[in-house]
Amino acid sequence: MSKYDHYDESLVRVRPSRRGSRPRTKERPAHEDAVTGLVTGVDRGRFTVRYEDVDVVAMRAREVGRKQIVVGDRVGMVGDVTGNPDGLARIVRVHERTSVLRRSADDSDRVERVIVANADQMVVVTALADPEPRPRMIDRCLVAAYDAGLDPLLVLTKADLRDPEELLSAYDALDVPHVVSSLAPGADPGRTGAAGSGVDQVRAHLTGRVSVLVGHSGVGKSTLVNALVPDARRSTGVVNAVTGRGRHTSTSAVALELPEGGWVVDTPGVRSFGLGHVDPATFVEHFPDLAPGAAQCPRGCSHDEPDCELDAWVEGGAAGPHGAARLESLRRLLRSRTGESPA
Repeated sequence: MSKYDHYDESLVRVRPSRRGSRPRTKERPAHEDAVTGLVTGVDRGRFTVRYEDVDVVAMRAREVGRKQIVVGDRVGMVGDVTGNPDGLARIVRVHERTSVLRRSADDSDRVERVIVANADQMVVVTALADPEPRPRMIDRCLVAAYDAGLDPLLVLTKADLRDPEELLSAYDALDVPHVVSSLAPGADPGRTGAAGSGVDQVRAHLTGRVSVLVGHSGVGKSTLVNALVPDARRSTGVVNAVTGRGRHTSTSAVALELPEGGWVVDTPGVRSFGLGHVDPATFVEHFPDLAPGAAQCPRGCSHDEPDCELDAWVEGGAAGPHGAARLESLRRLLRSRTGESPA
């Protein structure tokens, strides 16, 4: 006869359940001992955070939830914040941001990608040649800067290859500050004068501020960063002679401390700057040379129709000698949001 012929509950092996042994709560620890640091790099779920002149490696704690953490964020940390290579801290909170610079993959994509938090200046870096300048890209960056509440700075590189006056004249009416640079890879950043690098002028604009550098590949962003921060060691590349495109030398955003004070955020080169997250009704507000003329438009004007008063505004010369090109740039941006034409 088998023992199971007299089977009863005493023969059942029961593993004690731990559920309910400790009551669950939605309350999270206050972490009153958390220290505040600046996120300077993000790499596959690990964050580099500057705290008291030490770079701390940290990871996200459950308390943060799904909130995105990006370069420029100020965060609260607990754990090992000594900078010990074998140590690890936890980010337990993200402080309120003063600004957020975003972009989308394209103008039809409403999903925004946060590039950097808490910056107060956008540095739009554009080469005068090799690769050719892209005014439409500059316009897009300016719209994104104004939308984020950042002060724009236009830096024109490779001035030894082309006179900058033609491009600069297109932005005279906007009163955007600019610096002309002729620094090339391997050049002496200390060289000054009319044929000098312009690095000192850029440094003067950046000192004491948090600035994010934006530009497409090959314009010389990394070369400029290496001149501003000598120990940055950012990779530099060359421009393809056939396509006119540069190689992506920066693969992720990184914040670098300037010797004179302030921070510069070097971002990967981009081939487009999508504005899918920006309300198209505000586009004209970010074209200061055209906005006064739009005030005369009929109610509900799309600024891309026969009765738009912007045409008369431009024809009358109120928008400057480059008003027609600026108006076309605005309208290309508007059409890109409706799918009528690429910008």
